[in-house]
This record gives sequence, structure tokens and C-alpha cells, in this order.
Amino acid sequence: MSEKDRELMVKAEGLVKIYKTKETEVLALQGLDMEVEKGELTALIGNSGSGKSTFLNMIGGIDRPSAGALFVDGKNLFTMTEKELVRYKRDTVGFVWQNNGRNMLPFLSVLENIMMPMNISGAKSKKQKALELLEMVGLSSKKNSKMNMLSGGEQQRIAIAIALANSPKLLLADEPTGSVDTKTANYIFDIFTELNKNGQTILIVTHDVQLSKKVKRVVAIRDGKISSERVLKEGYQDRVRESGIDWMAEDSQDEFAVLDRAHRVQLPQELLEEMGISDNKVKISSRNGEIIISKP
Repeated sequence: MSEKDRELMVKAEGLVKIYKTKETEVLALQGLDMEVEKGELTALIGNSGSGKSTFLNMIGGIDRPSAGALFVDGKNLFTMTEKELVRYKRDTVGFVWQNNGRNMLPFLSVLENIMMPMNISGAKSKKQKALELLEMVGLSSKKNSKMNMLSGGEQQRIAIAIALANSPKLLLADEPTGSVDTKTANYIFDIFTELNKNGQTILIVTHDVQLSKKVKRVVAIRDGKISSERVLKEGYQDRVRESGIDWMAEDSQDEFAVLDRAHRVQLPQELLEEMGISDNKVKISSRNGEIIISKP
């Protein structure tokens, strides 16, 4: 692999995923290409059915593509043996699920739940590491509590601690703020920001507009392909933890359309409607270094 590839945490090339039933086929990914550098905090956004959760599940080693290649931390996920895949899911990725119950066992205490992944991997100093993670998510006082004694927001913070138990190189989070209030969502984002500041690579799938407007890089998936990227403007990059900013109102990011490997670009439906384009033809011209797309 090239020097650049060694700096990448995720490299996806032409990912295609087809789900088949007796009656129909659903094309969830349509040749998706994407790279995530080591140390990045990246958000994936898109409508329901756009393919973002399918992509996250592939990175997590839960799903496999119908075609394409996927490398995580230099490892080719689709040539791994089952034994290698188990080791990968244990050591390379940590997963925070939308349904946080998937991360924890209700009959164990909070501390025991955090220690569970370390018991499986055979890590040392398990209790000390679990206590440090509890402190990081601000729930040291809950170490002996059972999960049914915690609020939904507290459970989600514990789920983050569990996902970090084996010090994964890549943290995946599927709608981590989807079922919590705004105050808890901000607290969870602050945890991610602090982790990222210390070098943790994080990939988040989210519908939370306020959260996505704070992230340095936001990748939009539409119809199973990357359609655009938003990048946090330089003036906002050191202000993500400020409480006085109305992130919903601020124009905090620059948006860029993304060309695929065949130099194709997706045009947002709302722009086509605004231009009055109802068929599949547009006129393309260039002027003063700009590409002009207009109605025929």
C-alpha cells in the first residue's frame, strides 16, 4: 500500500450491496468510495435507506458487500477468515449502537459491563481501566448500579465506555444522540470531541443536524453513493464546545459536491426543482473557470 494509504483508517472502493428477497432486490450501496484518515472525527448523514448504516455495518465487520473492497487500518475486511474477523471486531473497532441495550448485560453492574470486553480479550488491569472510563463519561458514582437504574442518556454514556474498553483504533457510533435530550447530546458530543483531541478516530452516523454542524467533516450519502461533503470553516474549528453559538442558525460549514471515480456528480433534488428541471437532461457549459449547469 502507498504512504498515503498507511495514513488512512478507512478506505472503501466501489462498495456495492444488494439485498435480495423472493420478490425484489434492493440496491443499498451503488459503488460507494470513501476515505477516513487516522485521527479524524467524521459524521455520515443521509435519509433513511440511503445506505449509511449498511456502510457502518460493513466497517464493523457485521455485513459484507456484493462487490468492492474495504480496508480498515490496513486490513482487508473481505479476505479475513472468521477467526481474524472475530479478532478484528474485538481489537480494532468499538461500536456504539443506536439501541444501547446491545452493548450491555442487564444483570451485571455498570462496572462489570465495562469490564466484560476486557475479560474476553484477556486485558490486564481491567478494573482500573473500567474506573478510568467511568470517570471519562462522568458516571463514577454509578459503578455499582444495574442498567435498569440508569436513564437513557446515562446508558448511552456507559455504552461509549464499553465500546472503548479494549482501546479500539476506530470508534463507530450509530445515532449516538438519537434518543437523548439536547443537554445529554451536547455532553456526548463533548466526550467524542475530547477523545478525538487525544487521537481517537471516530465515525458517527447521525440525523442530529446540530451535532453534524459542529463536526469538522460531514459526508452525505444519497442513493448508496457519496454525494457531498461539508467541512467546518476555519473560524469555527476551535469553538465547537462554546455554549453561546446557535449551531442551527450559523453557516458553519462549506459544502462541496463529490465526484466519483467516473467523474459523475449528484445534483440535489431541491436544486433541480428550483431550476424547473423535470427530466434527465441538463445543459453543461463552462465560463471563466466555472462549470455552468442549466435547464435545456
